[in-house]
Amino acid sequence: MDGKGPWPDNVFVERLSRSLKYDEVYLHAYDMAAARAGITRYLAFYNDERAHQALGYQTPAAFYARTMNKAAA
Repeated sequence: MDGKGPWPDNVFVERLSRSLKYDEVYLHAYDMAAARAGITRYLAFYNDERAHQALGYQTPAAFYARTMNKAAA
C-alpha cells in the first residue's frame, strides 16, 4: 500500500493491530513457534468474547451475525 486514500479504510485494521500488539504480543515473550498459537487465541477472544464499545458493547461476531440476519430478511 502506498499510504494514500481515505483514512477510514485503514482505521479498523490499525485498531486491531494496536490491540493485538499491546494486549497480547508485548505482554508475552513469544518464540516463533508459540506466537502463532498465542495470536490465534487472542483473535478468537477479540472476535467472540471481547465486547466493543463502538458496537454497542457487543462482540464483533454477534454484531456481524445480527447485521447479516437483518440483511437476509
